[in-house]
Amino acid sequence: MPSSPSPTPKKKRRLTVTVLAVLALFLLPIAVRAALFAAGDGPRSWRDADWSSIGSLPAASAHPPARLLVLSGRTGGWKGVVAVHSWIVLKTDGAPSWTRYDVVGWGRPVRINGWAPDGRWFGHPPMVVADLSGEAAARLIPRVEAAVKRYTWANAGDYRAWPGPNSNTFVAHVLRAVPELATTLPANAVGRDFRPGAYVGASDSGTGVEASVYGVLGVKAGWVEGVEVNLLGLVVGLDLRRPALKLPGIGRVGLPPVPPASPASPASPADP
Repeated sequence: MPSSPSPTPKKKRRLTVTVLAVLALFLLPIAVRAALFAAGDGPRSWRDADWSSIGSLPAASAHPPARLLVLSGRTGGWKGVVAVHSWIVLKTDGAPSWTRYDVVGWGRPVRINGWAPDGRWFGHPPMVVADLSGEAAARLIPRVEAAVKRYTWANAGDYRAWPGPNSNTFVAHVLRAVPELATTLPANAVGRDFRPGAYVGASDSGTGVEASVYGVLGVKAGWVEGVEVNLLGLVVGLDLRRPALKLPGIGRVGLPPVPPASPASPASPADP
């Protein structure tokens, strides 16, 4: 039988360029982050890190309306080169204090008020991923709290840094349960796409479609999520709603995920 024709030099060059471009998109941003970390003087252990409030939230008593936030802050050590930690903060109408929900890797994973609601994570200030106030927040908070109680991996030993379930898996679980939040976690929220098996269906926000295998290989496209490709938990994509490039290790380059807050009087430190 005649042998199959070998690829032409032109096709080989195209394949080489494509492979190099993909590797550059996924690996170059991580290399940049690693270089910045190695050259920086940030804390190398949790004991040396600053976990204090950044003072962005008022005392709960000074802000009577309900409010619901999703926050994300870069984690520490070499893990921080590729990943962030995400959490949820809320208060009901007239509540005297804020409530913060995190998942961590020691003991029972789900923690309540383990840190200041707007606290630094491993010394890094958090980024606001979602922020709702008033009636919109009051309507969604009961569903958020119900989703927190239903979180599957809430027992000691369930946590896995990669591919999940981890802190970002937890927050993504809540976002799926409350798609009206109309947000998605940053591209470097490793673990956000974790599911125990293959998944094909609606994206987390319900505004698009997604196909994924254990959160380590997948694609998605939606109005809230934009267009994303996931390789080993590293995400490259485009945010079309609030234009930005999504890159592994770096997160997003472009507009922030929520519009900047309007000018206001300086906030009092948040209640612990």
